[in-house]
Amino acid sequence: MQEEYKREEKIVEKTEMEKEIELIKTIIKTREELKSDNKNFEYAKEELIDYYTYQIKANQAKLDYLIKLAKLKGIEVDMINNKKYTFLGEEAG
Repeated sequence: MQEEYKREEKIVEKTEMEKEIELIKTIIKTREELKSDNKNFEYAKEELIDYYTYQIKANQAKLDYLIKLAKLKGIEVDMINNKKYTFLGEEAG
């Protein structure tokens, strides 16, 4: 017998500022992933070449979309380019 999922807490809607901060974090993270994919592609062999080609195309498309979304929200994209992504206090990349 399957149990039905029950939500224990009411989900709180994020403020506009929180949404913009999340968007900026996602742009920075995606940009760092793209850099990593490009670096890994340089050293890839055989089947991994196709894998990193796919990853590069996917992350570039995602980054293009996120930047377009940021511009529509009036976020200065140039200021984002100088930021690094950090996760739990550690720099990525």
